[in-house]
Amino acid sequence: MLAKQKDSQERNSTISYKGQRDRIILKVENLSKIYESSAGRVVALANINLTVKEGEFVSILGPSGCGKSTLLYMIGALDRPTRGKVYINGIDIFSLSDSEIATVRNRMIGYVFQSYNLINRSPVLKNVELPEIISGMPHDKADFRAMKIMKALGIDDKALQKAVNLSGGQQQRVAIARALANNPSIILADEPTGNLDTKTGSEVFDLLKKLSKQFGRTIIVVTHNAELAEMTDRSIFLKDGRVERETYHSLQV
Repeated sequence: MLAKQKDSQERNSTISYKGQRDRIILKVENLSKIYESSAGRVVALANINLTVKEGEFVSILGPSGCGKSTLLYMIGALDRPTRGKVYINGIDIFSLSDSEIATVRNRMIGYVFQSYNLINRSPVLKNVELPEIISGMPHDKADFRAMKIMKALGIDDKALQKAVNLSGGQQQRVAIARALANNPSIILADEPTGNLDTKTGSEVFDLLKKLSKQFGRTIIVVTHNAELAEMTDRSIFLKDGRVERETYHSLQV
């Protein structure tokens, strides 16, 4: 099933995705995460239900400790829920074996983190093509695809520079390029502007918006910034591990 899904994605271009904008790409059902420790029982998530359509740009907001990052980790298959289901492209990901879940993470999900998580001493090109190499893609094809993505994001001239020598905004563009490398179904961004100044943060959000609006990418971003969240299609507000409300934004494309 996973191989068939990947073959379908490979027929699309490196950046664009020809899909149906009303198709449900993510479905979360009764998702809960409970931590048991000597200090007591902590309910991080409680019966979360939500859906995200293909090409939608969604923000998740809420106070510190409300479960935003925990929810993103569950959606991204970085951690297993206590109960509940997560479907990506109709696949119940937590019904899979650990090795199959690892394949889902590599093929269907792209990650963008607040701290970039780049290999600082490696060239930008090597950082971007890393997911492709892990998936077994030949080096020449990986180089070609990575350069195509970097050109689309305006960082192809940085290909041979070490990541550590780039500005914060440039490093986050590299992280976004890496997230796109395997043509994922969903891009998950955890506080992608948290280490950036206001101007650079807005530029990164503009780039994410462009990927969604012009190229049909499905993007879910966790942020504390309510002003930036208004640039997304929809905001989901969490409180005490539950969905408190949702707000739809009127955007100019």
